[in-house]
Amino acid sequence: MNTPHANWLVDKCDTILRDARKEIGRVVEQPARRAFLRRSLTLGGLSLLSGCALVDEASIDTALSGISRFNDKVQGWLFDPNRLAPTYPDSMITRPFPFNAYYGEDEIRQVDAQSFRLEVTGLVADRKVWTLEELRVLPQTDQVTRHICVEGWSAIGKWGGVPFASFLRRVGADLSAKYVGFKCADDYYTSIDMATALHAQTLLALTYDSQPLPPRYGFPMKLRMPTKLGYKNPKHIQAIFVTNTYPGGYWEDQGYNWFGGS
Repeated sequence: MNTPHANWLVDKCDTILRDARKEIGRVVEQPARRAFLRRSLTLGGLSLLSGCALVDEASIDTALSGISRFNDKVQGWLFDPNRLAPTYPDSMITRPFPFNAYYGEDEIRQVDAQSFRLEVTGLVADRKVWTLEELRVLPQTDQVTRHICVEGWSAIGKWGGVPFASFLRRVGADLSAKYVGFKCADDYYTSIDMATALHAQTLLALTYDSQPLPPRYGFPMKLRMPTKLGYKNPKHIQAIFVTNTYPGGYWEDQGYNWFGGS
């Protein structure tokens, strides 16, 4: 069917294929790299890694990093900022909603509400610090959406808070910047693309199930994005910054895909 959307998709695919050839060509100059990538790309990425002779770990790391960067580009191209994730009735909320972090429940960070301050820096016009009460009086919305974990499980939860796009506009963020980064009270950190930051369902979440956000889910606030995998949704946020310099992330710096979403 010759429609504007179909033509757009064809153009995207052509661009993706051209970049794929460039990216793969850049990292497969040596025979060892070509052999590795031929096996991994043909039969499913890391599935044959354990069968490879790891005689050139630097080459393998370079190849995998190149593929990961290419995956990020593809996901970014295919991301539709106007497409909404499915929503659900309250009756479908998973109870109890699972706890998940890079540490155990006995290590959940406790943040004092009275002394809490949110720092906003980088490419923004208003670099003021925000108290929790100031954030709570901003216009709020809520959503019942599915959280999908990279470990293979999912759960449905109800999150409420400030639409992140409206918050970024309120602080005068440069909406043409590439990245928004987050630093958290539990020493976690991550970053997202601006298109996802401006998505209608991306929330600076202050509540869970219509109650103040509990510590196990990220008090005093977390970023809730139903278009991203769970590890991209930071909890206990203390600082937000807008930048054009790639900020990385806790898991991303250990090899996880950076875009991490639809």
